[in-house]
Amino acid sequence: MPLIALTGGIASGKSTIAARLAQHGAVIVDADRIVRDVQSPGSPVLVRIAEEFGSDVIDEQGALDRAMLSARVFSDAARLAALNAIVHPAVRAESQRRFAEAFEADPEAVVVYDVPLLVEARVDDPWDLIVVADAPAEVRERRLIELRGMSGAQARERIAAQVSDARRRAIADVIIDTSGSLEATRAQADGLWERLRAR
Repeated sequence: MPLIALTGGIASGKSTIAARLAQHGAVIVDADRIVRDVQSPGSPVLVRIAEEFGSDVIDEQGALDRAMLSARVFSDAARLAALNAIVHPAVRAESQRRFAEAFEADPEAVVVYDVPLLVEARVDDPWDLIVVADAPAEVRERRLIELRGMSGAQARERIAAQVSDARRRAIADVIIDTSGSLEATRAQADGLWERLRAR
């Protein structure tokens, strides 16, 4: 019943690895999905966000205006820390609930937590293995431009706002090089799966 943390910078290929592990039978718990869930309309987290950042971060349908909130916190470290202090505890509690649910359903499950902000928020959790999807910043910048339609400046800004590649590599038990072909990344994920099933 291994609990695996899978992390990587923006456009690092983390989702490709998660999808491949899911094909093999891993249970994927998606941190980004949990963030959206705990910030759903009417949730205690969304109420606190509105109290902290202003009611105008909630749109007419009662949902979080992510663009508005992002503009308010993106370049302000103190405001971002305030947001994280609201969101991270709720995400931690919900992720723990989903891990427990997965292992209750299948004690032999391989559970993979797909989590972009592992270094920032979750590195001290009792992971059996920490896997880092790794690609050079220039490769990720090109992906953001080609696949997500960002300008070069926008892509570089998003990459620079995250923790360094060196900090992610420093916590890794396994590094998957995603700078090559899709097939090469999937082959490395296949190898990881074989390692996990052999535990």
